[in-house]
Amino acid sequence: MRFHWNTHHLTLTNPWGIARGVSTEKVGWVFEIEHAGITGRGEAAHTKRNAESLESVRLDFERVAAAAGTDNPGELFEALPSIGVHGASAAAIDVALHDWLAQQAGLALHQFLGIKASPLPITSFSIGIDDAETIARKVEEAADYPILKVKLGTNRDREIISAVRSVTDKPVRVDANEGWATRKEALEQVKWLAGEGIEFVEQPLPAGRLADVAWLRERSPLPIIADEDAMTSVNLRELAVAYDGINIKIAKCGGLREAVRMLDLADELGLRVMLGCMIESSLGITAAAHLGARAEWLDLDGNLLVSDDPYAGVRCDRGVLTLPAAPGLGVRLVSPGGD
Repeated sequence: MRFHWNTHHLTLTNPWGIARGVSTEKVGWVFEIEHAGITGRGEAAHTKRNAESLESVRLDFERVAAAAGTDNPGELFEALPSIGVHGASAAAIDVALHDWLAQQAGLALHQFLGIKASPLPITSFSIGIDDAETIARKVEEAADYPILKVKLGTNRDREIISAVRSVTDKPVRVDANEGWATRKEALEQVKWLAGEGIEFVEQPLPAGRLADVAWLRERSPLPIIADEDAMTSVNLRELAVAYDGINIKIAKCGGLREAVRMLDLADELGLRVMLGCMIESSLGITAAAHLGARAEWLDLDGNLLVSDDPYAGVRCDRGVLTLPAAPGLGVRLVSPGGD
């Protein structure tokens, strides 16, 4: 069993603005497991918000390769939780192992996981923070996508939504990315957003303030969805008393195995589920899409926001996702450009 990892560079079509800053590119890792003529791949979309870096992911990959102690991907899959990697690093390795095992079984990943291929919810398309004129242009450019997700968490939030509504009346979801400082501010914003036809609000307050979120939820006319608060399955029972739903991201929770665990527990707790993503290539987005039939909402557009996706996998036509039919993830490399 051989391990490989390399970085790839993704260029954003538009500068990507959220409450924590603006970026124009994303540099991430791809992890590969090669054995018996089969290669499994997974993507590590790390974030500074989660105390991750290119270097920390690389060190995690080296640690897993050194600790593998087996030439059997199935045995490594079972041993992975005990090695102690988390977040984006664990996600890349977990997805690569799932990809390998599903290919070996001759099954598409969703079949390997016992999940239907369809129906998949329509994915939203995200509009990053910008000035009003640019926001309106971005919305017009996204005319093919029937659902939008708009980033907020600034002192210009109402201006941003007004710019969106000046050019479209299509369904809009809002993500504040922890950007509102107080529960009073959050309530005022949520009430105003309800009047603008917004479907729900994601992570209105900084993570860890569940009492404030519970207060907000009691008074909110809109569903409140956890993102930064919903890292793994460990604290979902606590979140269920404060939130209406959760955003599950493979890169955040540590892989497909943990994502399925979160889906199962969310069902038990009555939490609504959105499957989300980071800025990722089609490698990472396709992995999440294989879980799509189990979610109420999809926000799997990270690959749609970049101009140089090196992979081809899940297809998107006006927000409708179609999974590859090939075994495993069904993703192929189309434009090598890694380091």
